[in-house]
Amino acid sequence: MTDHPRPEVRIVHLTEPAFRALARGDLAAVNAVSPVPVSAYFAGPDWRGVWQTRSRQVEDDPANAAWVTGVIWDELRQLAVGRAGYHGPPDSSGMVEIGYAVEPVHRRRGYARAALEALLRRAADEPRVRTVRATISPDNLASYQLVSQYGFVEIGEDWDEEDGLGIIYEVAAGKRYEAAATPVRRRPPAHRR
Repeated sequence: MTDHPRPEVRIVHLTEPAFRALARGDLAAVNAVSPVPVSAYFAGPDWRGVWQTRSRQVEDDPANAAWVTGVIWDELRQLAVGRAGYHGPPDSSGMVEIGYAVEPVHRRRGYARAALEALLRRAADEPRVRTVRATISPDNLASYQLVSQYGFVEIGEDWDEEDGLGIIYEVAAGKRYEAAATPVRRRPPAHRR
C-alpha cells in the first residue's frame, strides 16, 4: 500500500435495474444502466449472492437503494474497484451494518480503508444512525485489523447460512473516526465453534 497514494473514493448508489442485472450476472445490461461502468468481476459468481439480496431489498422498497451496497468508485482513476454500503437503512435502534469488498486486482491499495471511512462519515452525518456494525469472519484478519483501528469493539458472534460464523463488532456513530496512528494491539479473534 505504501507505493500507492491514498485513494479518493465515493460510494456510487445503484438503481433497481442495475441491481437486477448484477443479480443475473448480465454485465452488458449492468453497464447500460449503471451510473458508472463496472468490470466483469462485479457481475461474476463471487458477488452474485450480494447482488441478489440487494436486488430483492430494492424491489421491496426502492428507498433502500440509497443505503445498500454500491460501487466503490476511484475518483482519480475513474474506475470501479469494489463494492461497499450498508446492509440496509438504520434499524429501529439506529444501527447500520456495513459491508465492503475490493476486487482482487485492486486490493492492497487502500480502497477498503477509504470505503470504510466513507461509510463512517455518512453514518456520522445521518441523525438516525447511532451505531455502526461490522460482522467479520474469524479468519479475515485484514478486515479485523482495519476495523480495530477505528474503535470497533467485539460484542458477540453470529451464524449466517451463507457466510458461516461471524464476529460482530460495533462502534458508536455520530463522531468522525480517524484511524489510530498505531494499530490497536489486540489479539485477533480466535475461531470459535
